[in-house]
Amino acid sequence: MTIKAQALADFVSEIMGTNQEEVFEERPWILHVDGSSTMQGSGAGVVIASPQGDDMEFAIKFDFKASNNEVEYEALVIGMRMAQDAGALHLLAYSDSQLIVKQVTGEYETKEESTVQYLQQKDELKTKFKSFHLKQIPREELKQIIYSNWPVH
Repeated sequence: MTIKAQALADFVSEIMGTNQEEVFEERPWILHVDGSSTMQGSGAGVVIASPQGDDMEFAIKFDFKASNNEVEYEALVIGMRMAQDAGALHLLAYSDSQLIVKQVTGEYETKEESTVQYLQQKDELKTKFKSFHLKQIPREELKQIIYSNWPVH
């Protein structure tokens, strides 16, 4: 931030009776999650962005067999925990899985026991935030966000 921009931000904060940290505290952290399961194994990509623009990127390899839906839920729950540990109060999460998003938002019914357990974990974690929202994002957009900076092997 330039000196003029910082001076303006300080002035506005003084007039409004708030400081910059309080403003950032009310802006949402952004969470992008993606899970994948193949015959070779399963894993997840998680990207968390703070209101200040700091990105944290994680690649997680699971040592258990899981369906694509289960690893999508694992990615969401892990991402929510990481965001909470990082200090997020408001969280806006994105996934490309229509099923997961619709189950989490209550638009689709949940029948599988493992899915019910993931939803319970999500509900418990949700109480740690002042606000939590999950939205669907197109697969190509999600891939660009999560995997664009990863080294190619």
